[in-house]
Amino acid sequence: MKMALLDYGVGNLYSITCALNRLGVEVKTVAEVKEGLDQDALILPGVGNFTPVAARLAEEKEILYDYVNSGRPLLGICLGLQILLDGSEEGEGRGLGIISGRALKLPSSVKTPHIGWNRLSMVKQHEFVDGIPEGSWVYFVHSYYPSLEERGLCLAETDYGLRFPSIVGRGALVGTQFHPEKSAEAGRLLLRNFLKMVKR
Repeated sequence: MKMALLDYGVGNLYSITCALNRLGVEVKTVAEVKEGLDQDALILPGVGNFTPVAARLAEEKEILYDYVNSGRPLLGICLGLQILLDGSEEGEGRGLGIISGRALKLPSSVKTPHIGWNRLSMVKQHEFVDGIPEGSWVYFVHSYYPSLEERGLCLAETDYGLRFPSIVGRGALVGTQFHPEKSAEAGRLLLRNFLKMVKR
């Protein structure tokens, strides 16, 4: 199996590549979406700032929209999930608008960024979360969270100052606010589930 990892100037490319390699996946790092269209799936990674990523992907919005609408599998991780939204409080720029909603700043009542392990509260069944136990621990690094207009896209939530969507999904489009490649067994299971989605 081959997957395209979109390099738009953010971190965590190495860790997600290593995690997928361990699962037998060949990863192709691409600078543009069109370079990865011959792969089995596309991953939008993310550690960085919304505004430069929004500017970088603005010219690829149409091709990404067509990719998702065709039913091909896409996984957005952290900022890679937030960029699928309409926009973000983090800064200027329009998101891809593939998922209706905005990234909002975590409340001032908690320390930001939210770094470390936190738990998943399962909300809705989807093949991406098959076998994920209630209360599974996963690893976060973020100051903003996805606020969804469509509640039905939320597959799992996490509490940190408020309850926010930590896994979203619609068909072959899925995203995590945390880093599955750093989330031990729960993260490995999510990545394996994504591989199953890609194979079908």
